[in-house]
Amino acid sequence: MEGPIRGRIADNDTGLDIDNIPLAYMSSVDNHFWVAENMAGEVVGMIGVQQHESGEGEIRRLRVRLDARRRGFGSALLEAAIKFCKEKQHLKVTLDTAMDLEPAIRLFEKFRFKLSRKREISDRTMLYFYLDLYSGDPTRKIK
Repeated sequence: MEGPIRGRIADNDTGLDIDNIPLAYMSSVDNHFWVAENMAGEVVGMIGVQQHESGEGEIRRLRVRLDARRRGFGSALLEAAIKFCKEKQHLKVTLDTAMDLEPAIRLFEKFRFKLSRKREISDRTMLYFYLDLYSGDPTRKIK
């Protein structure tokens, strides 16, 4: 799994959540964390949801191992996270990613996330996306 971006943790990321997944994602009913496994039982992906504001779920830590990409793991993880947010009656889902991660951006667009803003952090352009859950069913597969 690729953790830090380009071998380092992003300036806007303390990494504290990933150091203690049970505390960060499993100690509240409004937060959750999933892993994806391949047929051999190896963990090949992960995603988390945290609620920082009422009615809003933040998707964090979407990662898929390089050799498992383009096999549906990212879509399945994102679909599970969105379904969880709907079950928790969140009105909005947010996430961010680096501008140079084109496969992730395409995945977010496939699930109808909308770009809300760009922000320069050190030498990186971060993109911030949101999905309004009250405006349709984002968990249906889009062809």
